[in-house]
Amino acid sequence: MIELDAEQAAARAWFESLRDRICAEFEAIEREAGSDAAFQYTPWNRDGDPEAKGGGGVQGVMKGRVFEKVGVNVSTVGGEFAPEFARTIHGAAENPGFFATGISLVAHMANPHVPAVHMNTRFLVTTRRWFGGGADLNPPIPNDADTADFHARLKAACDAHDADYYPRFKQWADDYFYIPHRKVHRGVGGIFYDHLEDDFEANFAFTRDVGEAFLDIFPRIARRRMHDPASAEDRERLLAYRGRYAEFNLVYDRGTLFGLKTGGNIDAILMSLPPVATWA
Repeated sequence: MIELDAEQAAARAWFESLRDRICAEFEAIEREAGSDAAFQYTPWNRDGDPEAKGGGGVQGVMKGRVFEKVGVNVSTVGGEFAPEFARTIHGAAENPGFFATGISLVAHMANPHVPAVHMNTRFLVTTRRWFGGGADLNPPIPNDADTADFHARLKAACDAHDADYYPRFKQWADDYFYIPHRKVHRGVGGIFYDHLEDDFEANFAFTRDVGEAFLDIFPRIARRRMHDPASAEDRERLLAYRGRYAEFNLVYDRGTLFGLKTGGNIDAILMSLPPVATWA
C-alpha cells in the first residue's frame, strides 16, 4: 500500500467520506421514486498489482429508476508518469513521481428533464501540491431555474473564500467544457479550477465546500424534476445529447487521459460514458 503523509491522508479521507454521503443521498432519491436500486462497489488496484503498491480505488455504480446510470469513484494512486506525459503535468517535468487522490462522479438521468451532472475534486502531488476539480450541469433540455440555482450555489461556495473565484472558475469551465468540432458547449457550465497550491488548509477548505455545494444543490434539482412528464421526443433529445457528452469525454477530457496514462481502472475511467446514446 502507498504510505501517506498527513495532508495526503486527510484529503483521501475527505473524498471517501463525501462519496459515502453522496451515494446515500442518491439511494434515498431512488427510494422516494419507489426503487430499491443501490450502489454496487468494486475495488481495484492500480496495474492489477495484488499488493496495491501503486494504490487503487473503489468504483461505485448504480442503475435505477431516477439515475439510469451513475458512477461515483474514489481513487488513491501513486507511481511515476511516463517521461513524455510527465512534461504535460504541473511540477512533474523535474521528477516524474506522483501521488493523486480524488473523487469523480458522473450521473446520467432517466428523465430528460433531470440534468446529467459531473463533479470531480482531487489532490495531486508531484514536486508541487495542489487541488483541482469542479462541477458542471449538463441538461439535455435546459431549464433556466435549474441553471440559475446550480450556479448560485457554486457561487456562494466560491464567494466564501475569494470574490474572484466564481467569475474566474466559471469562465474556466466555459472554456474547458466546449466541443470544438461541434462549436457548442457540453452543458450549461459550472466551475472548474486547478493548481490551487501553496496554502493546503485554505485550498482544502475550498475543495470541501465545493463538494458540500454539490451535495446540497444537485439532489434538490433531481427531486424537483424527476417526476416531470417526458415525451418520446424528449427521450430522443436526451439520447442525442448523450452522444455529444460521450464525444467530449473521449476526445477532450483531461481526466480520461490522466486515468488512461496512469494505469487506472478502465471501467472506472469510462464510467462517465452514458448507458445508451444516439448519433444522427
